[in-house]
Amino acid sequence: MIYLFFMVLFSFISLMFIRKYILICLLSLEFIVISLLIFFIFFGSIFFSSFYFYILLMTFFVCDGALGLSLLVYLIRCHGNNFLSSMFLW
Repeated sequence: MIYLFFMVLFSFISLMFIRKYILICLLSLEFIVISLLIFFIFFGSIFFSSFYFYILLMTFFVCDGALGLSLLVYLIRCHGNNFLSSMFLW
């Protein structure tokens, strides 16, 4: 249980302090998503016996990751880099 708290805490800390590249921000967001999924699986197995909710959550998380990567590819094609500061220049 304490590991889940540290996973979420460190992922939020990495999201706040390491904001130079978009790829690193996306990786820390995916780490938050994975820790939330583990949290739901851990507590859902105690209270619920259905795994349809987890499949639905995983579908949304995969779509979120694919959307983030497609946005990163679009940004690299338009600007030539993945710096977060170059996104706010225009």
